[in-house]
Parts: sequence; C-alpha cells; structure tokens
Amino acid sequence: MSLTAGFLPGLNEEDIDWQTLSFGRDKENVDVLVPILSDDQMKQLAAQVRNASQEHLKTLPVSNIISIIDTAIARFLDRQDPIRQTAEKYLPVITGYDAEMIRLGLTGYLKTFRQAELHRFLAEDFVNPKILDEFQPLPKGGYGRAYGPNVLAHIWAGNVPGLPLWSLISGLLVKAGNVGKVSSAEPLMASLFAKAISEIDPNLGECLAVVWWKGGDTAREQRILEEADTVVAYGNNDTLKQIRDRTPLTTRCLTFSHKVSFGMISKAALEPSKAWDVAHQAAYDIVRYDQQGCYSPHLFFVERGGAVSPQEFSQYVASELENFENKFPRRTLTIEEASGVAAWRQSEEMKSFAEDNNCVIGDEGGAWSVSYSEGEEKLAPSGLNRTAKVIAVSSLDDVPARIAPFRSFLQTVGIAAAPNELRRLADLLSAVGVTRISALEHMTSPEAGWHHDGRFNLLDLITMTEVERSAEIASETFANYVD
Repeated sequence: MSLTAGFLPGLNEEDIDWQTLSFGRDKENVDVLVPILSDDQMKQLAAQVRNASQEHLKTLPVSNIISIIDTAIARFLDRQDPIRQTAEKYLPVITGYDAEMIRLGLTGYLKTFRQAELHRFLAEDFVNPKILDEFQPLPKGGYGRAYGPNVLAHIWAGNVPGLPLWSLISGLLVKAGNVGKVSSAEPLMASLFAKAISEIDPNLGECLAVVWWKGGDTAREQRILEEADTVVAYGNNDTLKQIRDRTPLTTRCLTFSHKVSFGMISKAALEPSKAWDVAHQAAYDIVRYDQQGCYSPHLFFVERGGAVSPQEFSQYVASELENFENKFPRRTLTIEEASGVAAWRQSEEMKSFAEDNNCVIGDEGGAWSVSYSEGEEKLAPSGLNRTAKVIAVSSLDDVPARIAPFRSFLQTVGIAAAPNELRRLADLLSAVGVTRISALEHMTSPEAGWHHDGRFNLLDLITMTEVERSAEIASETFANYVD
C-alpha cells in the first residue's frame, strides 16, 4: 500500500521529487511518499502561504476559523469518515503502536480541539479574543490589535502521533500562514489535517503547507528558517541549538526540548481500597505511547506510612504493566531503543545487588520493568519504553529539594494526594520549576489550552500594534466637531 504525505498548495506535484519512507508492523507494510522540495520550490511555497495568509486568513473572524477547525476535527472523530479510517489503519503500521491504543489515544487527543475547547484556548491567552480581529480597548488606555506571523514555520518531532496538530491549530487561531516539517517517524497526521481543512475551506487550505526533509538536511531547513517570521521547533537540545543558531536574529524562535516528568503518591492514596486503582493509573501513564512524550512519567516518589508500602505499590504497578502488555502490546523497538532499555535495567539490577530492599521486577522478554529503591536517589530519566522507578520517601514534602537542581528539565507531575496536600505540594513544586500538575492517568493527556512548558500557546506567537492614549487624545483636537 502507498500513501502520499505532505500538502503543497500552489505547487505542481508533477514537478516535485518524492522519496519513499517504508514502514512495517507484523505482516502489514505501507510506503509513504514524502516531497523533496528544491530551494526555489520551498521559496515559492513560503510565498504562496504568505500571500494567502495576508489575503484570506487575516480577514477571517477568529470564530470562523474555529468553526472550520471544528468541522475538520469532527471528521477525524467520525470513525466512518475516510480520513479517520486512514489514520486508524495506517498510524499503527507507521508508528508501531498498538492499534487500539492509537484508536483511543486519537479520540481523546482530538477532542481537545473541538469548538468549545478552542474557545478555551483563546480565553486562556486573551482577555478579549476579538483583539485578533480588530482593534480593541486596552486596560492601560488606548487600543490594540494582535497579529500572527505571515509565515509560521513548524519543525515537528514524531515521537507521539498527531502531536503537530497542537502548534498547527495554534497557528491558525492567530491567523498565521503555516509551513510545517513532518518527522520521518510520523508524516501522516499533519498531512491529513491540512487536506481536511482544504476540503472544507479551500481558501484556508492555501494558508497551510506540510513539507519534509531528511533530518540533518540543513540546506532545506535553512531556506524555511529564512522565509519564516516565527519558528516553532521540537526536539533534543543539540538539534534545537542548531536551529536557534541558524535562525535569523530578527526571527522569533520558540523551542521545546526534552523534559522529565514524574509522579507523586501520598500515603493517603495507599489505602487498600485505593492503591490498586492508583497503580493502574500510574501504569497507564507509563504505557501510553511508551513514555515518548515530554509529559510521560519516568519515576514515582511514593510516601511511606500508608497501609500499602511503597515496595508493595511497585509490585502493583508491575502487575498493571503486565496487564497492559496483554491489552496494548509494546511496539517493536529499534536496536538503539532496545539497547537503552537493557542498559537501564542492567544498571538498576546492579544497584539492587548493592543495596538492601532494592529490587527490579520485569517481564522476561523485557517488555516492561519496574525498579524499586529506598535510597536517597534524585531525579533521573528511565530507560523509556515502559521502564519506571518507584522511590520510597518519608514525606512528599522532601521531593522538591531533590528535584530542584533539575529545574530546566522539569515539566509534568502527576499527583495522588488529598486536597490539602495537593495545594501544599503545588506551591513547593511550582517554586522549583514544575509547570504542570495533573491527576495520575491524565499526565499524557493535557487539557485544552494548557501552557506547554509554562508558556503561552498563542501569546508567544503574536505581535501587538498599540494606539496609545496620547494619540487618541491628540486626535480629538482635529475632529470636525471641535469648536
């Protein structure tokens, strides 16, 4: 089977070179054709998006844009729609993730982009969203209007299916023309979304482009960096530094690097009637997309003194991971990924030999592993791909001091605790750099309008034009009604 990825308004596809990316899972295979644009074609595409943005997108009320996005999302949520069926059928083959996990994950994720949720996106960042449509009064006096970039370039990672939709939709909400580069690991979803938008509103479709180049191809990357007004990029620190260094000084560059997230379990959550449910929730956050998201937990700090001990809780989590492996089998790992898991597990086993009460529980085939420790260990990433560590602590209040040295790497904390504990811990964690706190089982499903890495989805993309109060007052002296 062969699919075509990318979306190239204004270009003749017969003039474009294509490369085949081949994917396989079990006995299924699919080839995905991705476009390879020349320097001139990339420049032409950026000009097309820029012009369409100025002529059409900037003139649309933001409520109309939301309505079009909502219609597209409705198609993705409709399991009878060909677009949804294509995603469900081929994303498991392309990504290697379990088909049922993909199905459930897509539905939960796409629901965050429905009309009501998109209005929440706007409300989170703008007191008056009409400021995107026309000049509006400002609290300090005068009036202002918000403008998105004419060309917003996205450089996406492919670790989580559908992840590009977040920044792509954010770009549309601020009326930016969008050019997105998909990852070789998952080139499909952004392409399907752009095509759906184009079918619903061809004019809006002219404001979107989806391209591809091989990782490390700095020549093609440089062209889009030079054409963009704003750049949004995802990846590891080395890749993002290179992008920042090559982005023109006058171009805004927003980067999102790898982060570490973890869980915290209060003794209040370790009553016999509650502990199994909590362990199930923790295991779900580990299993969903095999810890490839920045919000996926690597370890859990578990408080002593509950009816269920931290060590018993680690066994509960291990049991739930075994159950999930039967329900959602882990994808086949690359050689590099399998080596990483094996190295992490070997390291944890060596520690368990050296320290009393420490242990490693794992699937014989290496599909999952849980390490338990009673030592004074600090924050450290796991081996990913369903590996996690449970660390016993005397008090959850001690955890912030342990993680404080890693402030720049912190993101999400999933907490199972009583209300008074939650509020106290939220104060302590936010002070050391944690930007998101959720319930367990929701760590990998951020709410609509969440502030990614503590930043704004929309405000970071716009520029403001202000008419100061002094200009208002001065204009009154020239009015035809002045005596």
